[in-house]
Amino acid sequence: MQVKDIGEQGLLRILQKFCPAEIVGDDCAVMATNPNQSLAITTDMLVDGVHFSDRTTGPYYAGWRAAAANLSDLAAMGAQPLAVTVALAVAADTAVEWVEEFYRGMTACLQEYDTPIVGGDVVRSPVVTVAITAFGQVECDRTISRSNARSGWAIVATGVHGASRAGLELLLNPEFGPNLEKVDRASLILAHQRPKPRLDVLPIIWEILASEGAMEPPLSPPLAKGGKQESNSPGAMEPPLSPPLAKGGKQDFYSPFSKGGKQDFYSPPLSKGGPGGVNSPPLAKGGPGGVQSPIAIAGMDSSDGLADAIIQICRASGVGAKVDRTKIPIPDIFREIVSTEKALDWALYGGEDFELVLFLPIANAELLVEKIGNGAAIVGTATESTDIWLTDSSGIYPDTILKLDRGFQHF
Repeated sequence: MQVKDIGEQGLLRILQKFCPAEIVGDDCAVMATNPNQSLAITTDMLVDGVHFSDRTTGPYYAGWRAAAANLSDLAAMGAQPLAVTVALAVAADTAVEWVEEFYRGMTACLQEYDTPIVGGDVVRSPVVTVAITAFGQVECDRTISRSNARSGWAIVATGVHGASRAGLELLLNPEFGPNLEKVDRASLILAHQRPKPRLDVLPIIWEILASEGAMEPPLSPPLAKGGKQESNSPGAMEPPLSPPLAKGGKQDFYSPFSKGGKQDFYSPPLSKGGPGGVNSPPLAKGGPGGVQSPIAIAGMDSSDGLADAIIQICRASGVGAKVDRTKIPIPDIFREIVSTEKALDWALYGGEDFELVLFLPIANAELLVEKIGNGAAIVGTATESTDIWLTDSSGIYPDTILKLDRGFQHF
């Protein structure tokens, strides 16, 4: 059976099975947010033949990766996921089974973080294209931005890099790595097909910063294993009176997530020195733009490669870096399948590992790496100079400048 056999409404009826019935069905999904918190929004577009193909991923894993990419962006901002919307473009002769498998893959990933699909759109297209918008919630005083890094801070990678690139190589060239054990081969392929967004790192970060008195305890309990951070109960405080919108006041915000009740939609005033966002802190002193977070951390995810993440953070913060090639966490199995130079290239530029790359004070970085384990490592240090160097503490290789043009670029 193909999409053209069931039509748009038939396809929508199938896709709505993957969404909460009480949310979908109107022109918009309506969700409550809280005072002292911001809504984090990210959108990723995936195109058949560019981001996925049946040769390497298949519909289930393509759906998983699509969801993971968006959740990883939220994790990089310090945000807990709330929901996603999905815009799907398919050809009329696309198999309905392919679409269902894609959505099964998405929901399998999203369900680990209690994140629903709350709507989207369906259109006809000669090329299968998926655009996902993810919504997250982050407390205003703990937003992780790229522009907050400072000279002297350590650079942390939360896990090994290069595994996804190795998995892709195995999928494209099955004869690659003939001496690999079956379990190692499967592990590398899963690193490419089923990446894990590092939302699990956030509670550890908040614990470390709170223990030093650098920040208040979270307004909500930390992310439970497999769960979602709960929002503050509207019953915890008396909401302000909310006159109708027509009279110049604030419109009441009804949410299906509240237990039959009504929750006001709070909109904090613009900060005087901020760039114009809601409750936005001033611009970072060293960076060309972005928001300076009151917490001592900067970061992003490594979906486009470890080198890309380090360079982007440095540029946004107006700092440089020295990255030690001997400290970069690379899968041990690489010693048996690729040269040292190839292993480093995959780790720096391979991309799609979806780890977090974080800049923070050295003592906090050391504690963070100890608590995360599993390949987390301090890979370098931020510097006052804006140059970004790849160094070698073993003295074997000369220092070189890290550049963006070696990683994947769309154009």
